[in-house]
Amino acid sequence: MKKRVYSGAPWEKEVAYCRAVRFGSIVVVSGTTTVNEAGEVVGDNLYTQTSFIFKKIKSALNELDVSMENVVRTRSFVTSIDQFDDFARAHREVFSGIDPAASCIQVSALVDPRLLIEIEVDAVIEEEKHVSGESNEDYS
Repeated sequence: MKKRVYSGAPWEKEVAYCRAVRFGSIVVVSGTTTVNEAGEVVGDNLYTQTSFIFKKIKSALNELDVSMENVVRTRSFVTSIDQFDDFARAHREVFSGIDPAASCIQVSALVDPRLLIEIEVDAVIEEEKHVSGESNEDYS
């Protein structure tokens, strides 16, 4: 069964997407920007925008009973790779010790020129292993 999270952003209905979707043990978070619930861009620098986005992503994951520790991949799209150190600092603050696979790609523009970054994440929930009696299978 699929579970979805909607943020209320106007683009969700216009484009027909959700903030995040969970299907079994897989969780995918849509490209997330630094636009708040009121439709305002939060932050005017890459570090602030990246940190705000990770808070939004954490909130969406939590609604699906998932944590940032379950993130296995991040994809970040920045408008200026020259500011990579600011992005890296915010990413490190969230993912140090989790160390997901990661990409950071420069793009020419996002939907609003004030947006400096958009981030997607993928997460996987480890399924519990169930022991159901003995087996004659050899796994060696």
